[in-house]
Amino acid sequence: MKIFTVMFSAVHSLMALLFALAALMLIVISARVGWDAFNAGMDNATALAVIEAMGLLAAGVVALQIAETIIEEEVIRDSDISAPTRVRRFLSRFFVVVVVALALEGLVATFKALHEDPTQLPYAASILIAVAFMLAAWGVFVHLNRSAEELEPEAMEDAKQEDQKLK
Repeated sequence: MKIFTVMFSAVHSLMALLFALAALMLIVISARVGWDAFNAGMDNATALAVIEAMGLLAAGVVALQIAETIIEEEVIRDSDISAPTRVRRFLSRFFVVVVVALALEGLVATFKALHEDPTQLPYAASILIAVAFMLAAWGVFVHLNRSAEELEPEAMEDAKQEDQKLK
């Protein structure tokens, strides 16, 4: 059984590496888009290019955060995600990144639609509405999960001790 645990850690490490590489690629592409926009002049097209570069950076942050979460939760801690505290912390970490990235993407889509094709505004609005629902669902999840944590206060202490190990 131990060999399977090692294999799963190796696969998780590979996945984290691929997410990190994707993040670096997105960061480089974003820098290139921003630099090209800067050299093109100061007009509406430049503003849209800079906003698009921000969207690429947001996607890069998501990929990097996913890589970090995989490494910390699945490789370093080798934790079993079953305790309410661990689940809440894992999902909260992931949701913060996804919600921020989707909110930025919704703003990018809104600006592009306003300046290029106003018929695309309903699609941009639907992204922002979905972000609002995700944020509300996350809040409900955290609220409901908190009562489960009160039943297991030692789980929070265990999680805090694991955090100290990572520092």
